Amino acid sequence: MSYSNPQDGQQGKPQVQACRYKTGKTLGAGSYSVVKECVHIDTGRYYAAKVINKRLMAGREHMVRNEIAVLKKVSMGHQNILTLVDYFETLNNLYLVTDLALGGELFDRICRKGSYYESDAADLIRATLSAVAYLHDHGIVHRDLKPENLLFRTPEDNADLLIADFGLSRIMDEEQFHVLTTTCGTPGYMAPEIFKKTGHGKPVDIWAIGVITYFLLCGYTPFDRDSNLEEMQAILIADYSFTPIEYWRGVSLQARDFIKRCLTIDPTQRMTAHAALSHPFVAGEQADTKDGKGSDLLPVVKKNFNARRTLHAAIDTVRAINKLREGQHGMMDGVVSTNPQGGAKPLQQQGKGDSGVGGMSSGDDGQMDTDSGYGTGGTASTQNGLDTHMRGVERNSGQGQTQAQIEAQTRRIAETTKGLWSAGAAKISGR
Repeated sequence: MSYSNPQDGQQGKPQVQACRYKTGKTLGAGSYSVVKECVHIDTGRYYAAKVINKRLMAGREHMVRNEIAVLKKVSMGHQNILTLVDYFETLNNLYLVTDLALGGELFDRICRKGSYYESDAADLIRATLSAVAYLHDHGIVHRDLKPENLLFRTPEDNADLLIADFGLSRIMDEEQFHVLTTTCGTPGYMAPEIFKKTGHGKPVDIWAIGVITYFLLCGYTPFDRDSNLEEMQAILIADYSFTPIEYWRGVSLQARDFIKRCLTIDPTQRMTAHAALSHPFVAGEQADTKDGKGSDLLPVVKKNFNARRTLHAAIDTVRAINKLREGQHGMMDGVVSTNPQGGAKPLQQQGKGDSGVGGMSSGDDGQMDTDSGYGTGGTASTQNGLDTHMRGVERNSGQGQTQAQIEAQTRRIAETTKGLWSAGAAKISGR
C-alpha cells in the first residue's frame, strides 16, 4: 500500500511513498473513523492508528485538519497528553498514528480496583488538570473533556493518564480575541455559556473538570435528567446537589468546594486551570480520617456507574428498535435483522441528517453535534417512540438513586425491551 504525506510534497502536491505501517485488531470505532492497532514495519513498535474514511467524513474534513493541527502543536509536550507520532493519507483513508494507550478507559479501570478513595480521584483530576493547564498555556481549548476521553498509557497502577481525542479542540487566536461560538461537546459535560452561544473559551474545560470530579466521587453525573432539554435547563442554572446523602458521606468538604468552584455559572468567576491545581482538594490537602485514607468510595461509585451504564444501554436499544421499525419507511430498505444495528448503517454513522434524541447527531467517536439546536429538530418519530417506550424507566435524575430504585429500574428496563422486541418482530414479520 502506498500513501501520500501532505508535508512531503512540493508546490502543494503530496509525494507518494510506501506505507510504513501494518494495521491489526480494531480498538474502537466512531462515526467516520476506526481505531486500529498498528505496527511500524521497520522498528516493530506498536501504535494506535485512527483510520478516517474520507467518504464518510465528507463535509467534516475541517475536524480532521483541526485535530492534526492541535495534536502537532501539543504532541510530546506533556506526559498526560496523547502523542501524535505520524499522519498520512491514502486514496480512501486518512491515518493519524498516536501512542498506544493500553491501560483502558478511566471508569473501567476504577471499577476493576479493589478499593478507591477520594485521594485516588484527586490524583486523577490533578493529572488531567496538569494537561489542561498546559493546553491552555498554549492557547488550546479541548472542549470535550469527559471520562471516555481519558485513557491510561499502560495497565500498571502508576501508568500515566492521557487526554485523548482532540477533534473538538480549537487553537484560540489571543491577538484577535476571537471567542468560540460553535455549539459542541458532549451534553452532560457542556458549560452554560456553550448553550447560550455567547462565546466560550478556556473556562468550559474547567466546568467539564467539575462534572468529571462529581462523577468520579459518586458514579453519576450532576445534570443527568429525563430528557436532553431538562438536562440543558439544569446546566444553565447549575441545578445539582450532593445527594442522596448516603453517597456523599465519605466525600470531604474540600472536594465539594472544588466542584462548586468549577461549576460556577459565570465563566469569568470560574477557577483557571492553574488556580484549580492549587485548590486543597487537588493539592492533596484533603481532611484525612484516622486511617489516613477516608472512606472507600468504590462500592457506591461502582453501583451507580453500572446502573447508569445499564440504563443508557437500554435507551440505546430502544432507539435502535425504533430505527428498525422505521425500516418500513425506507430507513433500512425492508431488511430484517435480529441485531438492533444489523443490516443497516450503524446509528453512529447516519450523519447529521439522521438525528437521534433531541435533534442531536453523533460526531466523531460518539461526540454530539448540536449545531441544529438543543432539544429541537431530529427525527420526531424516533424521539416520540423513545419517550413513549421508556416512560417509567427514568434516567438518573442527577440526585442519585437508592438501591431499591436501581433494582426497580433494572426490572422495568428488562420488561420494556423484551416487550418492544416481541412487538417489533411481530409487526415486521406481518408487513
